[in-house]
Amino acid sequence: MLGRLNRLAVSFSLRVHFIRQGRVSVSLCERAQLGLSSRRSSASSDMETKEEPVSEATAEPQGDADGDGGGQENRTGKRKSEDTGDQYTAASGKKRKAGKQLRPGERYVPPPRKRNPGVSFSQEHFAETSYYFEGGLRKVHPYYFDFKTYCKGRWVGKTLLEVFSSEFRAEPLDYYAKAVKDGRIRLNEIPVDDLNITLKNNDFMRNTVHRHEPPVIGRSLEVLVDDGEVVVVDKPASLPVHPCGRYRHNTVIFILGKEKGLCGLHTVHRLDRLTSGVLLFARTLEVSKKLDQMVRERQLEKEYVCRVEGEFPDGEVVCEEPILVVSFKVGLCRVDPKGKECRTVFQKLSYNGCSSVVRCLPLTGRTHQIRVHLQFLGFPILNDPIYGSSAWGPHRGKGGLVGMNDEELLEALLEEHRSKESLHLLDIPDEVVSLKSGTKEGTSGDAPVNSKPPIMAESLSAACEDGSCKLPVASLQAEDSGPETSANGMEGETNGAQMENSNSHSEESSRTANANKFVRDHLCGECKIVRPDPTEKELVMYLHALRYKGPDFEYSTQLPDWAKEDWVQD
Repeated sequence: MLGRLNRLAVSFSLRVHFIRQGRVSVSLCERAQLGLSSRRSSASSDMETKEEPVSEATAEPQGDADGDGGGQENRTGKRKSEDTGDQYTAASGKKRKAGKQLRPGERYVPPPRKRNPGVSFSQEHFAETSYYFEGGLRKVHPYYFDFKTYCKGRWVGKTLLEVFSSEFRAEPLDYYAKAVKDGRIRLNEIPVDDLNITLKNNDFMRNTVHRHEPPVIGRSLEVLVDDGEVVVVDKPASLPVHPCGRYRHNTVIFILGKEKGLCGLHTVHRLDRLTSGVLLFARTLEVSKKLDQMVRERQLEKEYVCRVEGEFPDGEVVCEEPILVVSFKVGLCRVDPKGKECRTVFQKLSYNGCSSVVRCLPLTGRTHQIRVHLQFLGFPILNDPIYGSSAWGPHRGKGGLVGMNDEELLEALLEEHRSKESLHLLDIPDEVVSLKSGTKEGTSGDAPVNSKPPIMAESLSAACEDGSCKLPVASLQAEDSGPETSANGMEGETNGAQMENSNSHSEESSRTANANKFVRDHLCGECKIVRPDPTEKELVMYLHALRYKGPDFEYSTQLPDWAKEDWVQD
């Protein structure tokens, strides 16, 4: 009797220990309570509690099943996969993966990691590459970059080959096959060896590419105000506000961080890439919320100037036509009764016999509102590559007359710029152009839309011997991996002001030095070609944000040259 009581006491102690560890082996506790101390029972218990840690290659995947890579959360705020992902053995205390064993050949997918989208860009991002200036343009040394994403819900059950062929058409399939051989495509941080691998929920994909960014205007980014609450800049045309498409380092956000040390800014509003002028950022979340409230309550007065075709009517002209977004990915809008209500007030400032300078007061903030309303009125912006295009039909969209559906309109717009060799003026993803042009599987399709038609670099080798050709530049060696800083603290080999005052000899030397630093990537198609640089005229649209005014502040810039009365039109 005494022996039985001792055994029950021991079993009770073991059960308390297991409960504290958060892991209870039911069969073990039941056996202890029943006093089953036979050698067979003990062996069975040892097998259950002294199991070896399960390999990650065979463990059960954890996480939710909605396809967006997010895990469910319990009341404590922790992911379920984090609560149940680790088990401890009773005897050794070693970790092992939870869940049932997978069937032979079944692939393990680790639980998704929680990501913090609020983290700003850091010096690690800025140090990916550096700038250089050439021919009035700001350029970026090509660099290696990792595209990362969790498996989308629509990809589950498809192979990598199917996903690349249907949704990533910017590169031909033979490129991805070669990238696999080089170990540049990884799934859950393991190099992929076969594109026919089937994707599962929560798969984490990483694709390393050699990235080339299009050049932008080399004018320096002027900070108008930095008072601790807001940062106000005069944005040059051609410069995107934040990373998008093929632009990353050639963006306002990155230049402010790399050259001015201004990081963690909150975007208050955006300007189109080809639009110049006043751009506001909030320093803190509180200021950002305050300005957002002003925008919602329409307490911010925005004033733009533009130059339009023809003689604009005298007096105040008001347009209240609703605007519908045709394609968010392409960034195309039109007037449509089903669109959102909006209102813009226009007033002519001057007329030079060919074109008019017009003052624009958008009272709402719809996408491309000023450009679409001017097109509707029959006075498109003089060099608007979208809403001034003849692809809209004989009336070019005046009065909302288009005569084609949205799909036909998009194709007509692409075809016009394709024929003019000016696809680089449209902010359209490469895969959209490839799909629209009917690219066949396994072929490379059209040239990237943000670049001029390519010339094979090999055919220009003789012309490059004197260093005069404009080859793309890369500084990918270890010693050049960080940003280059000049004596005045500005990154790059020179800044905009220095560039304007440099003579032809120094620019030629800079070009030669950059060409000598060029490092080609054997898989990169961009490294094999030379693209003529765009002209400044191509990179400027005649639309400028002149002034932003609130209840207790006002920020403004100078009129651009093209908006002055004495400006001579080409």
